Amino acid sequence: MEYNDAMKNRMKRLEGQLRGVLKMMEENKDCKDVITQLSASRSAIDRAIGLVVSSNLVECIQDADDQENKEASINEAVQLLVKSR
Repeated sequence: MEYNDAMKNRMKRLEGQLRGVLKMMEENKDCKDVITQLSASRSAIDRAIGLVVSSNLVECIQDADDQENKEASINEAVQLLVKSR
């Protein structure tokens, strides 16, 4: 699967967000603020997972040559989503 620039940029923003959380911890910031940022990071990760799985599903379905392969691809994508939770 190819990852487009938008997805890579999303991951870079997430990386920056996590570095910011680490800096907050190093500066002994209030735990409520740290938790708020960690929660936002988790949400961003969840959205990224959803995008990767949905893109993968579209790609697999387009590449599948028969109904059985399409169903297998859909089941695999669903399992990836379930696993991510």
